[in-house]
Amino acid sequence: MHAMPLPPRLKLVPPGAWVALAWSASTAFTFLARVRLPGEEAANELAATQFYRWDGLVVLTIACALALLGSMWLHRRPLGALALLLTAAAFLTTNLAAVAIQLAQFLAVDLALYFIAAGRPRRTGVAALCTALAVLVGWESLRLLRGWGIGTLEELTVALTAVVAWLLGDASHRTREYGETLRARAATQAVTDERLRIAREMHDMVAHSIGIIALQAGAAARVVHTQPDAAREAMTAVETAGRETLSGLRRMLVALRHADQDRHRARAAAEADRLHPAEGLADLDRLAAATTAAGVRVDVHWKGARRQLPPDIDLSVFRIVQESITNVVRHAATPACRVTVDYLEEHVAVEVTDDGRGRGGTTDTGFGLVGMRERVALLHGEFTAGPRPEGGFRVTARLPVPGTAATVTAATVAA
Repeated sequence: MHAMPLPPRLKLVPPGAWVALAWSASTAFTFLARVRLPGEEAANELAATQFYRWDGLVVLTIACALALLGSMWLHRRPLGALALLLTAAAFLTTNLAAVAIQLAQFLAVDLALYFIAAGRPRRTGVAALCTALAVLVGWESLRLLRGWGIGTLEELTVALTAVVAWLLGDASHRTREYGETLRARAATQAVTDERLRIAREMHDMVAHSIGIIALQAGAAARVVHTQPDAAREAMTAVETAGRETLSGLRRMLVALRHADQDRHRARAAAEADRLHPAEGLADLDRLAAATTAAGVRVDVHWKGARRQLPPDIDLSVFRIVQESITNVVRHAATPACRVTVDYLEEHVAVEVTDDGRGRGGTTDTGFGLVGMRERVALLHGEFTAGPRPEGGFRVTARLPVPGTAATVTAATVAA
């Protein structure tokens, strides 16, 4: 069974108020134990001679004043507050003519020990426990030195409740520290994951754009004298690709700056996604057309019933295809490649193949294939990349799609 959480209003009650309430309840219990209640033949405890006399009432007043003052000090001076509570318990016990400090008089001390152990450094909690136990030992030792009787079993019971209260408070303290450690680790991991995601996005975008620019510039250089119009079109494409790349980098840097200034990163990210929707498979035809215009033909084949995918899967599949095409443009030395996207019942599979030199993985910068593999691993999918037996290079990825993904027609996706 799980412990029921405290109502919100009770959480606002300060520890000192709980300690004062515990002292008041224990004092009332002490009086009730020494009067004959309805249905009883006699009181449970015999009242001491001075219990109702003026001197007993003065001691009771002093003890209550010390206890209330200790309750007020608990937040600011925990050890001083505990000393006042222990003194109050000892004063009230002398007024009862008891052989040991009673459990009722130690109830407020136990509660104070819990709050000190739960909310203060462990050293302070240990010091508080040792002080409380020292008072119990000192009380019994003083009575032994004077030749009076002692209540060993009663005092051991009171000491045990003090230890239990401290252990509960220490456990609460450790639980809170562990929770804070987990939250700090989660925040650090979130920052690391965000940086890795940004690094992958920047690499994918810049590598693809630079590859297209290099290909177009090379084509323009070859035909600048023989086909001026084609060279002009190629340089226009270079200019367009360069502007788009700079615009994308600028948006990303602005978003990073805003994210650094805004502590509510989730809300900022959601707003950024709304204003600048992430790319996905809907942009695959545009990517293929741009690469084909640059000189490397990209044939896209769709299989299965096209449907809307979750955003993270949709973006990851697009980035895998984009990075694979970039590697073909940069390393494969082939005029064409093939992209196959297969919508299966519980998965989406993508394959990019070419007939080039088959060295796309060996000349990779270290981020392309690694980034694709990380993307697929984070989504619990399967990824392979390597040379084909018949020549060329193949990249495949298979990502699971949650069953809640809505199925739509190809016309709806295109719209």
